Amino acid sequence: MKRMLTGIKPTGKLTLGNYIGAIKPCLDYQDDYEMFIFIANQHAITINIDPKELKQNTKDLITLYLASGLDPNKVTLFLQSDVPAHAQLGWAMTCHAYMGELNRMTQYKDKCAKGETNLTAGLFTYPALMAADILLYDADYVPVGVDQKQHVELTRTLAERFNNRYGEVFRVPDPLISKVGAKIYSLQDPTKKMSKSEDNPKGTINLLDEPSVARKKIMSAVTDSYANLVYDPEKQPGLANLMQILSVITGEAIESIADRFNGKGYGELKKEVGDAVYELLSGLQARYHEIQNSGIVEEILAQGAAKASVIADRKVAKIYRKLGFKLFKK
Repeated sequence: MKRMLTGIKPTGKLTLGNYIGAIKPCLDYQDDYEMFIFIANQHAITINIDPKELKQNTKDLITLYLASGLDPNKVTLFLQSDVPAHAQLGWAMTCHAYMGELNRMTQYKDKCAKGETNLTAGLFTYPALMAADILLYDADYVPVGVDQKQHVELTRTLAERFNNRYGEVFRVPDPLISKVGAKIYSLQDPTKKMSKSEDNPKGTINLLDEPSVARKKIMSAVTDSYANLVYDPEKQPGLANLMQILSVITGEAIESIADRFNGKGYGELKKEVGDAVYELLSGLQARYHEIQNSGIVEEILAQGAAKASVIADRKVAKIYRKLGFKLFKK
């Protein structure tokens, strides 16, 4: 069975975009791959975040993943900070990454372009830690959104550089990008990604929003003035965004949705999307509260960290021997 790894930062409230772009693919893959999912809390502190907020975000994130249908018997779920090998290999990867490579990474480059100051060294070097996250587990595939593909490309570059210098150590992973729904856009500005940090709260649906509030956000979503209900992401991005949301939630092909609504009004599509989102959130939140009150999250994380550590520690030991850190055979 091929191995897959993915992580998510607990830096904000999970959105419908996160569900469609990150959580839903994990649910689809967990039966077909050996899945490792980690909560990237070490990546989270590359920005200024209150520890209490980070702690609550992390608990919510894990509980929402489980409430969405993630099966801890099929998936290894753990905190990045509970497996020290991530930081250990992260330093080795940092020492093999070139400044120019890190400087081209989107997150750092975008913040520089906006004129932001006091950017941390951690923000600059975090792609090297991300490479370590992946390479520790010899992952075959990394499911990513379109905007994260460059991080997997850097990971591949670092793996090949390391292998060429020290001998075969790392498996070179491939990115896996979902064709539908990998990137969901703002309901108020469909040219921008739906984000945890969106300025307009009407543009984002949080997974813990009241279902009725989420439905209202769908009904007020920006579309266009063409009065022509077709799937055209370039000319009608708002409409295409709604169709993508409906397609991922219901499993109906976008072509089928477009055919069904051909000749109908935008309001009819919005109503169906709103109803689908309402049902999704209602069920999700009921399971969220059930898991929250069960006390099982701590046990799941402990078991996940124990399993991940066995694999990660073995990999670090091998790398340390290659680097000349191990002085004596054991």
